[in-house]
Amino acid sequence: MISAQILQNVVDGLKELLRLDFSVIETEGRIVASTESSLIGEVIDSLRPFMVSAAEVQIIEGYIYFKAFDNGVAEYVVSIKGTDIESHKAGQIAAFQVECLLTAYKERYDKDNFIKNLLLDNLLLVDIYSRAKKMGISSTATRSIFLIEVEDASLTLIDKLRKFYENPKDFITNVDEHHIIVVKQVKENSSLQELEEIASTLADIMHTELEINSRVSIGTKISDLKNVSLSYKEAKMALEVSSIFNPESQIVNYENLGIGRLIYQLPLSLCKIFMFEILGETSLDVFEEEVLVTVDKFFENNLNVSETSRQLFIHRNTLVYRLNKLIKKTGLDLTNFDDAVVFKILTMVSKYITYKEEGYKY
Repeated sequence: MISAQILQNVVDGLKELLRLDFSVIETEGRIVASTESSLIGEVIDSLRPFMVSAAEVQIIEGYIYFKAFDNGVAEYVVSIKGTDIESHKAGQIAAFQVECLLTAYKERYDKDNFIKNLLLDNLLLVDIYSRAKKMGISSTATRSIFLIEVEDASLTLIDKLRKFYENPKDFITNVDEHHIIVVKQVKENSSLQELEEIASTLADIMHTELEINSRVSIGTKISDLKNVSLSYKEAKMALEVSSIFNPESQIVNYENLGIGRLIYQLPLSLCKIFMFEILGETSLDVFEEEVLVTVDKFFENNLNVSETSRQLFIHRNTLVYRLNKLIKKTGLDLTNFDDAVVFKILTMVSKYITYKEEGYKY
């Protein structure tokens, strides 16, 4: 079905051109769009006999009603206020416009349904290429998946995004309530930086134009249509890995996940064994917040004591004192590179365990 907003745009445009009032009505009799705003949402009971009849046009109580067909089936009724010849012609134009929209939306729906099944690995290999050929979709173009995480990936939001980011070679859809998927055709030699610029553009549109907070992840480039699902899975993993280890990142690239991707794929039991070997029965929760903040800043500055103490506005001896607390409880000296690596992995494994036990929150 066509969105109510699109239908409203149509009747508003027609009124501006023809100076007449139009409405679009669902087959159940509910008005979904109208230039007479007070009518939107009303149900016209008197229209039901017309809907089940063979008639295509009917005058009822000062309005002319026209059926709008898709492959011989009435999908909507278009009404115009007035019963003269000019109103009749205008109503025919409006019904034709809605029928054209139905054709366009049906084509979009077919492609959208195909892309969704492709993303979810629901198609046989032979079906992918045959259906793509019928729809005029290239099976050898270079593409990448951009996954946009939002609070509510509604059809209305997707339609709004399409207005700002419409490209006949790309597809914008969703497969769940929290993610919008952009299947974008890119240059074969596109660099990681260029892909991240595309992701930044999408994030800017979401924030600036649509006033929606979002995060965007990028799957690897693929050159065969059958591998679209692989790029989608990578983009999805990138968002999850980032949510665990770097939740403040707005743009996430699968190819830049580093050690987080490795830890993400470890068995939970192995992670718990590693934690026990280092901490015994205790956990990272025993450390004061200021100690963990200090350690994070210490790692950011490549184990540089002087630079870390400067950025934290503390004396060098205070920093050393906090690091000594870790030595007493873990036996790890973070001024030693090997021990620092072990503790860094320890903190990441701890976050991963928490994620696995509490579950991924969109």
